[in-house]
Amino acid sequence: MTLLDDLRWRGLLKDQTPDLDDHLAGGSRVAYCGFDPTADSLHVGSLVPIMGLARLQRHGHTPIALVGGGTGLIGDPSFKKGERSLLTREQVDANVAGIRRQLERFLDFEGENAARMANNADWLTTMPLTDFLRDVGKHFTIGYMTAKESVKSRVEAGLSFTEFSYMLLQAYDFLKLYEDAGATVQLGGSDQWGNITAGTELIRRAAGGQGHAFVMPLVSNAAGTKFGKTEAGTVWLDAERTSPYRFYQFWLGTDDRDVVDYLKYFTWLSREEIEALEQEMADRPGARGAQRALAQAVTTLVHGEEATEAAERAGRALFGGDLSALSSKELDEVFEEAPSVEIPAARFDGDGAPVIDLLVEAGLASSRGEAKRAIQGGGVRVGDRKVESLDDTATRADAVDGSVVVLRKGKKSVALARLV
Repeated sequence: MTLLDDLRWRGLLKDQTPDLDDHLAGGSRVAYCGFDPTADSLHVGSLVPIMGLARLQRHGHTPIALVGGGTGLIGDPSFKKGERSLLTREQVDANVAGIRRQLERFLDFEGENAARMANNADWLTTMPLTDFLRDVGKHFTIGYMTAKESVKSRVEAGLSFTEFSYMLLQAYDFLKLYEDAGATVQLGGSDQWGNITAGTELIRRAAGGQGHAFVMPLVSNAAGTKFGKTEAGTVWLDAERTSPYRFYQFWLGTDDRDVVDYLKYFTWLSREEIEALEQEMADRPGARGAQRALAQAVTTLVHGEEATEAAERAGRALFGGDLSALSSKELDEVFEEAPSVEIPAARFDGDGAPVIDLLVEAGLASSRGEAKRAIQGGGVRVGDRKVESLDDTATRADAVDGSVVVLRKGKKSVALARLV
């Protein structure tokens, strides 16, 4: 299967320029994709173009990951409702550094078609304005630019000249990489089609050459909510922003209507493997084997095997496993949204701290009376241990890593008592 055949089967080819199939079939090509440094981490939506570059490399082509250190100072207006807040040069530089580290995980930077990194600040921030207007701006009419859907949707609402110029900056990126690195293909999300084809037009007019391009669809979900957004916020690729446990749980919670598409988009699983998982889901709809395969594959891709194993261990512990098998850091990830209270460690010495009091102090009960009723109802646990008596206490032996005691009331109410 060719690269484009594979992308078509996976539902990842939204549009392409003419002759792209023949161009890619004619030999090893250099292709690039740009990444906007609006934050110091990419998010799960960025995985589609990242995987596009990685798939291209596996088919024998050379990928360039272009970080927008220059265009990030302007901001892409494509299909945005309003003007973006401008970032400082220091913010953009910090974001570029973070994104660069992440991209290096997905691409192979050694071998015959080794991946490369580039930063458009190297040329956009050093080119004189008059040179840019003369050498780039003269090739585009206002009519050509305003006819692009990405711009047309913003003109009536208000579009500054700063953001209006973004299309020309991105077009120049393509020309620059065409001339200096031999890049003949650009890929990106479907919202970038107007900017990308402006680049092919500039290559034709300014260099007499031919650029090629393809775009991939923007990911959505069957529930109608924005992909990559949860109640807790954006799902990031940075483990400090979204822990591997939360990341794993995000994929594990994928709707049945979306999971096969996501297996195609975000994993290296073969057609046969994905179709087998699809059939298993039809035969055993409650088993969620496809979701587990998705969570395992993407978490391993982004965070590594050890992080995936830890996330799975934490999930088992949360739902009836052994909490003592977790570290205090893993507990914090599992119970990231749970309330916590600091309690002097000395209270857990000797006979320990009465569980009734801990439930009140941790906010799991509004009064000692409510705490007593919860214990009598059999719904209170300290760690994995069921509290059987109103006189029960929690000691240091109940603390994970000697520092955190997990208090549960019922199936969903959890709080952490931190020993200080």
